[in-house]
Formats: sequence, C-alpha cells, structure tokens
Amino acid sequence: MFVIMVYDVGEERLLKVLSIGRRYLTWIQNSVFEGEISDANFIRLKDNLSKVIDKKYDAITFYILRTTAYLTKENLGVVKGESATII
Repeated sequence: MFVIMVYDVGEERLLKVLSIGRRYLTWIQNSVFEGEISDANFIRLKDNLSKVIDKKYDAITFYILRTTAYLTKENLGVVKGESATII
C-alpha cells in the first residue's frame, strides 16, 4: 500500500516521531512522509508512534492508497526528501 503520513506533535516528541517515520517512509516535507509500506510494517509504524506521542495533544493522520494507479504528484518550489530505510 502507499501511505502519506502527516503529523503535528509537541516539540519535545518531534525528533522521536521523525526518527520513527524515517525508518518506514520517505521524508518529503516538514511533518510529511510518504511511501510504499507493507501491512506488517504499517502496523509496526503505528505501534511505534503510539508509544511516543501524547494522544491528548498530538495528531498523526495517515492517507492510505491501496494503489498508486490514480495518484498524480506535483511539486512547486524546492523538492525535499531522502530515501527511506525499511526495517
């Protein structure tokens, strides 16, 4: 599946969420990751994130696309990002 993850977390948890996201997806912009991920790794990603966020304060949203056949992506300005390391 293809996942887009966006998040808004407290500053004190930001680096932990960033580190976890980079293990599974590709960082494309501040507070945004995307990439192909297996069902098992998606479960691991959510489990790891749930251990570090404050569920009363932080927000993480996943947009899940079962196929990228109809996905079009356009960028304006600087293209950020790096390759993801899948664990």
